[in-house]
Parts: sequence; structure tokens; C-alpha cells
Amino acid sequence: MKKHDRIQVNPDIMFGKPVIAGTRITVELILRKLAAGMRAEEIIADHPHLKVEDILAAQEFAADYLGEEEIVFASKGK
Repeated sequence: MKKHDRIQVNPDIMFGKPVIAGTRITVELILRKLAAGMRAEEIIADHPHLKVEDILAAQEFAADYLGEEEIVFASKGK
């Protein structure tokens, strides 16, 4: 997977979940807020130390993670 400078994975921080570097804000939290319809500006208002680049990095990290996911095809039984 490509290196993501703004994302940190450390087993001692948030149980090893990917977070925005230097924070305890998980990529998952950002994605859930976006999925709930929040705009980047609203997320930043909730977490003023974040930047738009952090939110974009979270989205890029998730896309790259899913892009590397192994896909298993199930076959129909006869």
C-alpha cells in the first residue's frame, strides 16, 4: 500500500486503528461523519486542529486500503 504521511497506525494509539497523525481521531470517525452527510468544514469545526488535507487523506487511505483488499468469488453450488 502507498505511504500516507498524514495517517498513522500505531498499536499504542486507538488500539492500532488508523488515525490522523498526531491525533486520536480515527479514519473511521471521519468517514462515518462524511457518510452521515457532514461537510469537511463541519468536521473541522468539531475538530479545529484538523485540516481539509487530513479529511482528504482519510478518504484516500480508505480507498487505497479497499483497493488492496483481496476479493474472493463464491461459486454457486451445482
